[in-house]
Amino acid sequence: MMSKHLDKNSLHHAYLIEGSRDEITQEVISFLKDIGINTEGSSDFLNISLDSFKIEDARNLKSFSSEKSYTSNKKIFIISVNNFLLEAQNSLLKMFEEPIENTHFFIIMPDLNGLLKTFVSRFYLISLKSDAGNKNSNDEAEIFISLLHKDRIDFIKKLLKEEDVEDDEGNKILALESSRSKALQFLDSLEVVLHNRLPSDNSSVMIFEHIFKIREFLRMPGSSTKSLMESIVFVIPGFSK
Repeated sequence: MMSKHLDKNSLHHAYLIEGSRDEITQEVISFLKDIGINTEGSSDFLNISLDSFKIEDARNLKSFSSEKSYTSNKKIFIISVNNFLLEAQNSLLKMFEEPIENTHFFIIMPDLNGLLKTFVSRFYLISLKSDAGNKNSNDEAEIFISLLHKDRIDFIKKLLKEEDVEDDEGNKILALESSRSKALQFLDSLEVVLHNRLPSDNSSVMIFEHIFKIREFLRMPGSSTKSLMESIVFVIPGFSK
């Protein structure tokens, strides 16, 4: 999927890629190896996976990218995240607007809707969203709107549950996808489903405005994901299956 977007003879300084992070990361690494870039044990290659990219991450990235290459070759940064906080986007605008020689960025996200237009405009944009993945998410939204209020609350609790996973050495680590990220993805699917279900009237506009506000609050550090998501339980009318 990525091959048609990447030119071996002319790399863009910054790519913004929408789609499955694990799959795309592997494709990018394979492409880099094909053009002779060392991705193993190299101080000029950095692969970062985070749930939320915060202002401190932006400061670190600017510091790393400004350092001189140790191999006199290209410096490569692969950054896969669920959410890019607004302060971090603003902090990096100048860096992405003024390319650093022989330095290339690949930012991978499952959804780009929450990004600033001025931020997106700095990148070569690639969208590889999976239709199958979108369908599964929309199916969950269809189930949610068909439930009674008490069952919707249970649905939200299950949706936001974060499970510990283990690394290769058996150590417990927190799953990469946080409840906040799951909530944002679910709201996107819910909005799609409701657009197909609700009539075009003032009450529908109020529902979509409420979802918009929840999405904005979810992107603010320190907000309560559980409380915000539970607020949609009683706002959205019931639908039969």
